[in-house]
Amino acid sequence: MAITFPVEASHILMFARAVGDPNPVYNPASAPGGVIAPPTFGQAVAQFDPEYHLRPKPGQPWFGSGKTPSGVDKAPSAGGLHAEQHFEYLRPLRPGDVLTVEIKPGATWEKESKRAGKLTFRERIAEYRDQTGELVLIARGVGVTTERPVDQG
Repeated sequence: MAITFPVEASHILMFARAVGDPNPVYNPASAPGGVIAPPTFGQAVAQFDPEYHLRPKPGQPWFGSGKTPSGVDKAPSAGGLHAEQHFEYLRPLRPGDVLTVEIKPGATWEKESKRAGKLTFRERIAEYRDQTGELVLIARGVGVTTERPVDQG
């Protein structure tokens, strides 16, 4: 499934503020050479994905950010952890771009762990193309699942 989203100057500014990055190049009022997006801005695609698993859905319990804001005691889990993330920019993202993102599976590999048994690593590759079809960003994320829960002892 492909997701398309516009890159807007105000979106870039709000994203930079949300992650605590004060660099003036993200602010239209102080970027004389033009605004560019922060390095992790590609993650903003989640705001345009109607199926994004962390977004609240009307009429459904949500784990929220408090202890029990909706009566759900525990965040839903896919049984894994986000292990690493890489962003490879082929050019900066700028206001006016309209990005289309396609998610593809990448490599899968396994390692043994004394505490958790077999660890399975899965790579997920997101390719971001601009309005002309040019590849502008490749984001690679790696998730890991364990064979058994880690003994806390």
